[in-house]
Amino acid sequence: MHQHGWCLIFQVLGQEYYSQIWLTVSNEMEGEMPKLKITQASVPEGVIDLGVGQPQVDLLPLKILKTAAEYQFHQADANILQYGMQQGDANLRCVLANFLGQEYGVPVDQGSLLITAGVSQALDLICSLMTRPGDTIIVEEPSYFLALRIFGDHHLNIVGTPMDEYGLIISALEDNIKKFNPKLVYTMPVFHNPTGVTLPADRRADLARLSERHDFLVVADEVYQLLAYTNEPPPPMTTFDTAGHVISLGSFSKILAPGLRLGWMHAHREVLEPFLMCGLLDSGGGLNPFNSSIVSSAIELGLQKENLLHLKDVYRTRRDILSRALRAQIPVLDFRVPDGGFFIWARFKDETEAAAVLASAVRYDVGFQPGSRFSSMNGLNTYLRFCFTYYDSGDLVEGVQRLARAMDAAG
Repeated sequence: MHQHGWCLIFQVLGQEYYSQIWLTVSNEMEGEMPKLKITQASVPEGVIDLGVGQPQVDLLPLKILKTAAEYQFHQADANILQYGMQQGDANLRCVLANFLGQEYGVPVDQGSLLITAGVSQALDLICSLMTRPGDTIIVEEPSYFLALRIFGDHHLNIVGTPMDEYGLIISALEDNIKKFNPKLVYTMPVFHNPTGVTLPADRRADLARLSERHDFLVVADEVYQLLAYTNEPPPPMTTFDTAGHVISLGSFSKILAPGLRLGWMHAHREVLEPFLMCGLLDSGGGLNPFNSSIVSSAIELGLQKENLLHLKDVYRTRRDILSRALRAQIPVLDFRVPDGGFFIWARFKDETEAAAVLASAVRYDVGFQPGSRFSSMNGLNTYLRFCFTYYDSGDLVEGVQRLARAMDAAG
C-alpha cells in the first residue's frame, strides 16, 4: 500500500510566494525506501501557475538528446567518462564557439569560454572567488529573485539601482558606484527577468567603460540572449569589454534542457584564470564532461539549432496569446510585450497590491509571481510576472480567465 499526496504551498505574507510541490511518499513498512519526487516547481493537476519560469515538459528534447547520445556512444571514446580538463570539454568549447559566433553575429574564441554547471553554479563560483562576506554588489531593481538568494548565501551587501524601459539607468548606476564602491554589478541585459527589457548598445558601452574606470566586475546573466522573437538584441556584453571587466553567462537550460545542468562563462582569457586555478576545478576537473559530450554532438549534428528554432516559434506564439488574453480580460494591467525571453512584467494601474490578488487567485487554482519577490528594496508591490513558456495556448488563456474571475470576486 502506498500513500500519495500533494502539498500546495502558497505563502502570501510579506513578500514570499512558493510554487507548488508534488510529494510522493512510499510506505516504509513494505521495506521500500521513502521516495520524494520533487522538481523545482511541480504543479498539481488542475492548477495553472503562470509564475513557473520553466520550459514545458512536452518541449524538452528527449529525441534530440537520444540521437546525440547514440552518435556520441558510436564514437566509442571512453574519455567522456573521465575527469575533464578544467576549462571544460575542448570539443564542446570548439563547437559552442562556432555556434555562438553564428548566432551572435560576432566571432567567439573557444579560449574565452569556460564550461559551467549552469548559470546558478557560475554565479555561486563567481561569488566564492571574487567576493568576500560584507562586500557590496549592485543589482538591478527589479532583479532575478533566485540570484538574490545566491548573493544572500554569500552574505553580500546588496544595493538596488533603478531601471527604465531600456534597462539600467547609467547615470543612477554611476552615482551608486561612487557611493558604494561595489565589487561587482549583476545585470540581465537581454530580455531581463522579470521585466523583459533589453539594454541598448550605447548603454552597454557606457557600462563597460564604467567598470574599467571604477574597477568592478560586470556579471551579465544572458541566458535569454538566443531567444529573440521580434527584434534581435545587441551582441553579448563581452563584445563591449575592452579591459577584461565583464563575464557573460549563458546556459543550455533555456535553449535545450535545464536537467543537463550545463552552461558557460564567456570572458577575456585573463578574467577566466582565477576560475581555472581554483580548488573546485583543480580537484574535480571540468564540470559535466559527460553531458558536455552529448551536447557537443547535438550541436555538431545541427540538432541544437533545430531545437532553438522550434522553441522560438512556439514561444513567440504563446507570448502573443498571453499578451492578447491579458489585455482583453484584465485591462487594469499595464505591460509591454517583450521582444524575447520568457516573461511578461505587468503593473496594476490602480495600484492594487499583487499579494492581495494572489491570495484570491489561489482559490481559483491559478498563480503568478508577485513583483515583491524581485525587489532588493522591499518594493514593487503592485507588479507581477507571468511566464508564457510552461503552458500551451489553451492553458494560458484559461489561466488568465481564472485570474480575471479571482479579481472580480475579490472586488
